[in-house]
Amino acid sequence: MTQESATPEFAGVDHAALAVTDLAASERFYTGVLGFTTVLDFGAGLLLVHKRTGFTLGLMCPPDAAGGSFDHRVTGLDHLGLAAGSREELEGWQRRFEEFGVEHTSIRDEPLGFHLHFRDPDGIALEFYTPSPVYAAALADLRSRDVPDDEVRALAGSLLGLSDIVAER
Repeated sequence: MTQESATPEFAGVDHAALAVTDLAASERFYTGVLGFTTVLDFGAGLLLVHKRTGFTLGLMCPPDAAGGSFDHRVTGLDHLGLAAGSREELEGWQRRFEEFGVEHTSIRDEPLGFHLHFRDPDGIALEFYTPSPVYAAALADLRSRDVPDDEVRALAGSLLGLSDIVAER
């Protein structure tokens, strides 16, 4: 593939829509546990918004849905990652999940940041994540200037300790 024109700007993720089996249970989880607000009920689905971030989430349950349970090994969504502001916020989420009886992992410290995994009532894999200080600084640098792809790959390899095996493209 050859590049014939400049890539248009990609400003970030605006919304996601999840297929669920029980709208009421999903609404209780996303509003009661995660703090979303329901703004629209259109019968076969709900539209929720997180007031502080503006992230919009659709919960879809069409009448002809096949049902079943979420499986990250099937083509499609592996998990939905939500941003946390700090490791301390992750600890707050961990306490909240314990309060509400939400199954979750312990907070994992990885080279690129801190991860807290959990599932919604349909078993959809979710994660709260915050970057490590080193990775946050690298991301800020990437956002501040036009960085060549090979420099991005070298930085990723360095941060992950995989400089020798980062894919050359």
